Formats: sequence, structure tokens, C-alpha cells
Amino acid sequence: MTSPNSRRAHVVGLGLIGSSVALALKESGWSVTGSDLDGATVALALSAGVIEGTELSDDHHLVVIATPARFVSDTANAILSRHHRDDLIVTDVAGVKSAIASAVADPRFLAGHPMAGSELRGLAGARSDLFQGCTWVLTPTDSTTPETYGVLHGVLRELGANVVAVNADDHDRLVAVASHVPHLLAGALMNEASRVAEQDAVLLQLAAGGFRDMTRVAAGDPSIWPDLLFENRVAISQSLKALEERLASLRTALNSADHEAISLDLVRAASARRQLPGRALNSENLAYLRVAVSDQPGALAGVTMMASEMLVNIYDIEIAHGIEGKSGTLLLAIDALQADEFSHALTEHGYQVGRE
Repeated sequence: MTSPNSRRAHVVGLGLIGSSVALALKESGWSVTGSDLDGATVALALSAGVIEGTELSDDHHLVVIATPARFVSDTANAILSRHHRDDLIVTDVAGVKSAIASAVADPRFLAGHPMAGSELRGLAGARSDLFQGCTWVLTPTDSTTPETYGVLHGVLRELGANVVAVNADDHDRLVAVASHVPHLLAGALMNEASRVAEQDAVLLQLAAGGFRDMTRVAAGDPSIWPDLLFENRVAISQSLKALEERLASLRTALNSADHEAISLDLVRAASARRQLPGRALNSENLAYLRVAVSDQPGALAGVTMMASEMLVNIYDIEIAHGIEGKSGTLLLAIDALQADEFSHALTEHGYQVGRE
């Protein structure tokens, strides 16, 4: 998708994330149209220059679905059934992936989820730089073609995102801990503080940085969350149960004056917090690996998911097919400091790896 004529995208759903995707694509040189069920939102997006039109045609090469999660699979299947061009790519931005990935079998669809957001709501909060440095998850399946993955990976890198690949089921299990439960906890803490403040208004004046940091996400748009939470309720319920057990242990330690247990818990938490990966860096110190893969379903997903598990950031990816079509080569650009370890891991899993 390097020629100007091939850089035409359409965004379905012009809320905060959809409009931010549109703005980011436009800044990267794409021609972007969009649609939304709310006519007033469409009119505002047109007048603000977020989109250039509203029609989705066969000239489009990329469609990003930014509707509530429960509408994504039907929307994707409808678009894919009407548009038959082989190089069309359809993706989404919903915060749950398993049900969506299993409901859309077309190889031109690749489910995704940008780990980005804002306390602001709707189109008014849209920003072209919202995805700079964020993690954008892709969930390739056995039907995902190398071309679809490679092209979408490149587009998302253009938007400044750090692209990782995980299994859709694993995504939902992990995002329950990393996103969904924290949002519920922020809401619970804010609601409890609000209850106390009804009798002791001074509480709100005591809300220091820690409280504000922990409850910041509670200010986000509440209308988008029920769909996500109910769709991922099994994983969320399991995470809440584990957290309840942890809180019960802390309560027991406090009631029994177990200073050592409390101190150890805080030390472990501080150490774990310091080890969180930082924002993605556009490192210029890259190494290039050539990985031979068979032209079989799931070959690309295996390599990209291994990279994500090892926290190896793939800055760029290219695919070269073999002459006879039975094999191909992935050219991966990764941080040079991670190249040896990743090469060894790939070799241990049976891949042939060369280095440029």
C-alpha cells in the first residue's frame, strides 16, 4: 500500500477511537471516509475534516470497524460479503477478541485492539497522535494471510503503535487483568469515595495524586464498557476472584499486625511496577532477521506470537514468497539487542533463521 491510489480507508463508527484512527490515517497520507449511525456525528466529522466522505466503495483498501463490540462481527461479515477485492483488509478496535475472531472466518479480516484511550468522549476528544507509543494487539488465526498481517502491521506502525500478536483467547484473558478489572476497580473506588464524601465533603480535598491516578479511567465514557465487560465476563470474574483473595489476605495481615507480610507485599508490588515495559521507542539500532516459513496456515501467527511472548518488538515485517509457492521468508526488523535471543528461540522451535 505504498502508492497514493491504494491508500484509501473507511472507518465505521466515529467515536473517540474511530475518529482518532481517521485523523491518524489522514496524517499518514491516507484518504479517509467514514460512517456512523448518528447523523449529527457524521456531519460534525465532515465539517471538522476528520473524514472526506461517507461512502464505502470497492476503491477502499482498508476498513476499520470502531463500533461497540457486539456489532463488530456482523458489520465485518456484511462488508466482506459485499466487497470482493482480494487485497481488502478489514480490522476492528474492540476490547474483546475471541468471539469476534471466531465469528469472522474471511482471511481478509484481522481482529485488533489498540490499548489507548482518553477521559474525553466522542469525536470531540479525537487526536491524531492517540496511538503514538501505544500497544496495538493483533490476533492472527490460521486463516490470516502473511499479506494481510504484513500490510496491517505496517499501517499501524505508521500510526506510531507498537504492534504485538497474541491468540484471541489469550488476549481476552490478559486484557481482563490489564484493562477491564482496573476499570471496574477505579469505578468502585470512586463510588466508595463519593459515598463517604456525602457525609465528609473534605475527603474530596484530600484526594491526592495517588487517588487521582487510580481513579482517572473512571472518568471515561461509561457507555462503551458494559458490552466489553459482559463479553469478557468469564475472564473478568476469574480475575476479580483472585483479587478478592489477595485483598482478603491483606485484610488478615492488617488485623493480625503482620508487619512482615504487608512489607513483603508492598516490596513485591514496587518491584513489579518498576519492571513494566516503557512506551515503545522508534529505535534506529535494528537487526534484520530472515525467517524461513512454510506456506501453511498459522506459520506467520507462530512467529509473531512468539515475538510478543518474548517482548520482542517487530518494527517492520516483509514477506517474500518462494517461487514454487510452498515456502516463503519473513524479513523482520527488530531491536538489535534482542536479535540473538529471538534468533535462538526461533531456531529452537524449528525455524531456519538468517541474519542480515
